[in-house]
Amino acid sequence: QVRIVESGGGLVKVGSSLTLSCAIEGLIFRRQTVAWFRQVPGKERELVAGLKWTEELSTTADSVKGRFAISRDVSKETAYLQMNSLKPEDTARYYCASCQYCDINTRPEWYTWGQGTQVTVSS
Repeated sequence: QVRIVESGGGLVKVGSSLTLSCAIEGLIFRRQTVAWFRQVPGKERELVAGLKWTEELSTTADSVKGRFAISRDVSKETAYLQMNSLKPEDTARYYCASCQYCDINTRPEWYTWGQGTQVTVSS
């Protein structure tokens, strides 16, 4: 059974750091392109960061460039989103998504999604 479980969200103050984790079960982890998305109610989902399964390519959105970084630990079958210098506009629900052998910007419907974890940044 495929499960994607995010953790690590919470309520933090401006300038703080958080690390989100994404545990992927039931898939061959090293074949997975993993991406973090975020969504605020009433707004479109935004690709925050992605890491291609080959690890030769990663991407981060301009809005988080230099502050967020995606990584993975194949031995733990877990991907991470390190978030530094958090801002109120980073407040959103963060979703981890996985897609075997995909490009990062593949169709959203091709991704397998987790339930998300809430990040709230207070000023």
